[in-house]
Amino acid sequence: MGPDQSADDGIAPVVTTQSGKNKKKLIIGGVVVSLVFGGVGIAYATGLIGRLTGTNAEARASDAIVPGSVDIPEIVANLNAGPHRTSFVRLKARLELSTKSDEAAVRLLQPRMQDLFQTYLRDMRPDELRGSAGTYRLREELIARANIALAPARVTEMLFVELLIQ
Repeated sequence: MGPDQSADDGIAPVVTTQSGKNKKKLIIGGVVVSLVFGGVGIAYATGLIGRLTGTNAEARASDAIVPGSVDIPEIVANLNAGPHRTSFVRLKARLELSTKSDEAAVRLLQPRMQDLFQTYLRDMRPDELRGSAGTYRLREELIARANIALAPARVTEMLFVELLIQ
């Protein structure tokens, strides 16, 4: 029973050609290349490459944009407490800006922003400012009004230094 044995036992001889071996090598090579590129892509997407090389994309982005901040003057406004009661709010805050270059625009347009703040505060009732939900709502509303008044400068956050409701 040698290599030139006939197919008497029901098994057909396997004939391999050079093109069959090349196809297998090509498929295996394609799988290896796609695994390597897939692994590199996953490592880049998760930030592993940035941590290893020290050039994380988030770190570079935060270095490029240095946020600025501006203190706004104290605001005292009477609240809408009804005809028989008087209630006031005193507010000191700091605005965080998207870029440091917006500070000059904010200082220039500050009277417009204060007017919008005063108008909004005078329409609020004291019970709307109670609790953390009231403080959160006030912050979000004042940020929205500041962005309207200071456009194209952009306010990203408002930090309350003092908030007193009497």
